[in-house]
Amino acid sequence: MASPEFYVDKVSAVPGETVRLFASSPSPQCSLEIRRIGHQSLLVERIDNIQVASHATPENADQFGCDWPVALEFKIGQDWKTGYYDLCLIAGDGTSSHHFVCVRKSRNEHKANAIIVLSTNTYVAYNYWGGANAYANVADLMAGRLDSAASREGAIARLSRMRPYAQTLICPPDVRLRLVNPTVRKMNELVTPADPALIVEHGLSPYDGAAGFIRKWEHKFVSWMEEHGYELDYLTDQDFETEKGLLADYKTAFLVGHSEYWSKNARVQFDRFTEEGGNLAVFSGNTCYWKVRWEDDGQSMVAHKCRGEEQDPYWWDPKTLPDATHVWSHPEFGLPEAKMTGLSFLYGGYHRLCMCVARGGGAYTVYDDQHWALDGTDLFYGDMIGGDLPLIGYENDGCIINFDTQGLPVGSGVGVPENLEIIAIAPATLAESERNPFPPLIPREETDVLSTIAYGRNDDETVERMMRGHAVMASFKRGEGEVFNAGTTEWVYGLEAADPFVEEITRNILRRFEVEPVE
Repeated sequence: MASPEFYVDKVSAVPGETVRLFASSPSPQCSLEIRRIGHQSLLVERIDNIQVASHATPENADQFGCDWPVALEFKIGQDWKTGYYDLCLIAGDGTSSHHFVCVRKSRNEHKANAIIVLSTNTYVAYNYWGGANAYANVADLMAGRLDSAASREGAIARLSRMRPYAQTLICPPDVRLRLVNPTVRKMNELVTPADPALIVEHGLSPYDGAAGFIRKWEHKFVSWMEEHGYELDYLTDQDFETEKGLLADYKTAFLVGHSEYWSKNARVQFDRFTEEGGNLAVFSGNTCYWKVRWEDDGQSMVAHKCRGEEQDPYWWDPKTLPDATHVWSHPEFGLPEAKMTGLSFLYGGYHRLCMCVARGGGAYTVYDDQHWALDGTDLFYGDMIGGDLPLIGYENDGCIINFDTQGLPVGSGVGVPENLEIIAIAPATLAESERNPFPPLIPREETDVLSTIAYGRNDDETVERMMRGHAVMASFKRGEGEVFNAGTTEWVYGLEAADPFVEEITRNILRRFEVEPVE
């Protein structure tokens, strides 16, 4: 039975602001339930008797949107707390679908000390409703019309926000969706994160675990924060496209999980924030990797990725080049992500994902046991933390590592800040080994482009060097501010599991960055 489908005109809104909902439904009468999702799920409003007609899905809706008519307008309640709000449209036959809106504080409202910026650009990049996303022609992959390699040729560079979300991405079933192999690989075994039975039962795609809020990284983080009495305000990636000075009222900003796609407007504000004394806590991996831009009054996100120099017309004019798309580390931009975060995915990679470090321990090995982040943790040189979680998995950021005369790892200064303080490391790789006896699931892609960006060369020896990266936990001072980077997408799973080491390190960061529980 077909479900209603819908999208909204805004990624975020302030109390009193109107949100428009565009919908199509085979059942003409629907209801909308609006819930704030945090440590608890709180129903804030239900709207009944919404009349919705059935509308065709235009060709290339993934790139150009649906252009459906408005079915409903509703206002953000004056008493709605800042946060992520799930929108559930329910048809008369009981079928339903989900979308979201973030409620942020207005300019004149009292602000908390800390803010989380939801990775909504990443949500858009992975959304494959309508057929394709920034990675593949997912519809044909799921239907068996294309294999994994061929489907990647169908990736799109223009992604419309004016369409529904793939439901298993935006509101997944309550099952294990971690992109981490659940067990250490046995001899001659092909191991993957996915449970084949769950894939079939829920129709899961390979991209459902990589983005979204509900039951994902950001949800787990804000749930832990709320449970332990911390107050957070919320923004989204796209808010930086229309407003300046959004971080000015805050002492600390959090990036969590998979904050992968960044625009120039967001970078400018974050760079200024830390330079002028703000603190940045990165509990994310693959952070600020792809440079994107928004067009069509914020309705279309453009991400040509590694094909930017050949396919993005902004590269061909010096006036538009600063807004061109590629990896942020491209030397043409002069703004590698590590300048902001301290680390880069180019020097990190995957861990315990398919055949990438498939027998990895999933743990950080401690080196600098006297770093302030480890105060009171009872951790010493050589100790390992998080192996039972695992704490290291999926995507991880790192740096080129040297060792000093005391046997401690230090950043090489190549591509990352010279004052980087490395706390702990774990091995990672950017692709599966070419000696892998199984069909590649994480193949080497664009290695000629990326090796040139990371190391200035693209010969075979340099490409092989790229495959030997590390997840790195580190911090550094930047201007008047400070940055802590956990170096992995999976940090919040340590919080969810109440791992004593991960929790105490997190509390040390909160204390140092002046984020205290509300009394």
